[in-house]
Amino acid sequence: MGDVFSELIGQERAVEVLRRAVAGNRHAMTHAWLFVGPPGSGRSNAAKAFAAALQCRAGGCGTCEACRTTLSGAHPDVTLLRTEQLSIGVAEVRELVGRANVGPVLGGFQIVVVEDADRITERGADALLKGLEEPSPRTVWLLCAPSADDVIVTIRSRCRQLKLVTPSDEAVTQLLIDRDGVSPALAAYAARASQGHVGRARMLGRSEEARIRRREILALPGRLTSLTACLDAADNLVKASAEEAAQTTTELDAKELAALQEALGVGGRGAKPRNAQAAIRDLEDQQKLRNKRIQRDALDRVLTEFATYYRDVLAVQTAPGVPLVNADLADEIEPLARRSTPEATVRALDAILTARTALEGNVAPLLALEALLVSLSQAART
Repeated sequence: MGDVFSELIGQERAVEVLRRAVAGNRHAMTHAWLFVGPPGSGRSNAAKAFAAALQCRAGGCGTCEACRTTLSGAHPDVTLLRTEQLSIGVAEVRELVGRANVGPVLGGFQIVVVEDADRITERGADALLKGLEEPSPRTVWLLCAPSADDVIVTIRSRCRQLKLVTPSDEAVTQLLIDRDGVSPALAAYAARASQGHVGRARMLGRSEEARIRRREILALPGRLTSLTACLDAADNLVKASAEEAAQTTTELDAKELAALQEALGVGGRGAKPRNAQAAIRDLEDQQKLRNKRIQRDALDRVLTEFATYYRDVLAVQTAPGVPLVNADLADEIEPLARRSTPEATVRALDAILTARTALEGNVAPLLALEALLVSLSQAART
């Protein structure tokens, strides 16, 4: 096993910056960091590795108790916020700020890692700003977001930005072989299909079900031959995403509700607390938001697969010889490229982007998917 930075593949420059900070080099360390990078680049992994290195007496050996407990989320002086909701509100941020102001138990640093800093609300950002402007001497904030622009300006202006990049297919392939025992051929396929998203590559490399699901999604563009086919496909995609969300959350929702009821004394003898029903409603509202986010994340993966498909179509049309992401589908992609035009393919890619933007807002998933698939069908016939 290597040190805590060993699995941050393709991030040599970022790791170098972090190692200098851990070593205490002059001007290398600061109390607030913002880790930015594309999906799958390892933002949260880099932040947790940095936290472990700061707590480790050896600078991140990867084997000591400080490293192991930090990476597992069990270190008493490292707080990890990984939200499953659509946003991080002011109450959660105030709790984090309060936690950050407590001195470290073990004498190292008090570290707060926020994996989804781009989801902090404006009121939450105001509360966080106070923590960043008046930090305790041994407190370190590690915020993660897709890009600096996704974080409210008052927050990002007080953080040192660290940019991560998309790792190469070769680096992801080697990681899957070395860490997960995936065969070289399958690892190369998963790396290419995931476009540098390490988590997605690992799923494709290890799960036959994930590979079958991906193949079904990529078969859809060729089946959008009528309005009915488009509407049926959209309905199936939304239902599948809802089922995925339900499988993920049903058991968790039940456990959370049971724990809250037990804490409130619901179901036991004696008078029920006045605020019991309000607390239960608040929990149910939060659970609905979590379910909504998981469903939309599932649909976003569908859009990502569509984007790789039409990227390949455009490559065949405009840059013959460029390696395809979906080389196994060349027999389907090349005929579509011949009967369509680059302009139509660009319109298809624009429609995918429009659908992604719609899903991030309040547009109903079914309406967004129906509009997208109709657009893709029209592009195929242009």
